[in-house]
Amino acid sequence: MPSAAIAADFHRRFGYEPLLVRAPGRINLIGEHTDYNDGLVLPAAIDKEVFFAVGLNGGDQVRLVAFDMGDVFDVAIAEVAPSDHQWANYLLGVVAQFQARGVAVPGFDCVFGGNVPIGAGLSSSAAVECGLAFALNELLHTGLDRMALAHMGQQAEHTYAHVMSGLMDQFASLFGRAGHVVRLDCRSLAYEYFPFDARRYHLVLCNSGVKHALASSEYNKRRQECAQGVAVLQRHYPAIQSLRDATLAQVEAHRDDLGDVVYRRCRYVVQENLRVQAACDALNANDMATVGRHMYASHAGLRDDYQVSCRELDELVEMARPLPGVLGARMMGGGFGGCTINLVAVEYVDGFVAAMERAFAQRFQQKLETYHTAIVGGVGEMQAAAVPA
Repeated sequence: MPSAAIAADFHRRFGYEPLLVRAPGRINLIGEHTDYNDGLVLPAAIDKEVFFAVGLNGGDQVRLVAFDMGDVFDVAIAEVAPSDHQWANYLLGVVAQFQARGVAVPGFDCVFGGNVPIGAGLSSSAAVECGLAFALNELLHTGLDRMALAHMGQQAEHTYAHVMSGLMDQFASLFGRAGHVVRLDCRSLAYEYFPFDARRYHLVLCNSGVKHALASSEYNKRRQECAQGVAVLQRHYPAIQSLRDATLAQVEAHRDDLGDVVYRRCRYVVQENLRVQAACDALNANDMATVGRHMYASHAGLRDDYQVSCRELDELVEMARPLPGVLGARMMGGGFGGCTINLVAVEYVDGFVAAMERAFAQRFQQKLETYHTAIVGGVGEMQAAAVPA
């Protein structure tokens, strides 16, 4: 068990009892590229997790151990700053966030590692940030609430890792609830839980094997195109502050003003917000077939209107579509690589995985990585002998 190995390594290195914490990665059921448009997302925490052993060492040194990499990084607490150890920056950025809030962080030791696949779009970085933030909040009795910790994780990523992420990843890691997805309003930060019938349906991820080479430049371009759309629509509807405020009728009415590309970007975002709302209604009614239809529609929009898919992701969705027990599939995340998320009836999961592996090997001459996920609770403390939820 990864958590036992982390605890044992901490004891071997430092010789005292640590606080044990688990921090999950996340999936996003639906609601892609809506977060920076003040829209709606529908993530969940999953059982791909990062485990931490953290303790105050009574000195003035921060001693960090990346268990899976066999790497260490030490720094004096007074000298915390961005480093050339990329993995350490996610942790050091969290320390800096406590310091920025006037918290006197003492020396501490931290061993961490886990089973969140790196580069698969499951937000391993957010799990790292949120796990340490939670641990320090507990050890220092800081009393910060989970939303504050989520913002601190996001700011750590912005300032130390230089990734301008939205809040969804950190929010999902901290606010996950077993058996539920959670809808976050990225404007108001209001959130609501919706039941996911995990006894009958599972979420299986299929990794395209393609790295997000275009993601950062195209991501910034999409943000700019959405802003252009808002500027055009504001001339006609001054109340529109973001695409969250626009209706499909308004976008259609000004198609010529927007131009073809910006029109399609705007149409996708407005429709995706509607799909999130419709999927939540379907979850409340336990109508998983309708959830699946909205997932397929989401992928079509991401492929055709937002143009952030790639051949491998499109092929994975089409391979899944005719298989028994598959209700829906779509690309998940920023695009240009990463995983598809597939909604599959429990009794068909093994057959689905086998069929997808065969089809992918035939099409692309490489092995398909799949991740069978369960929806779990958010960041929390573990007992020394406990198995994580």
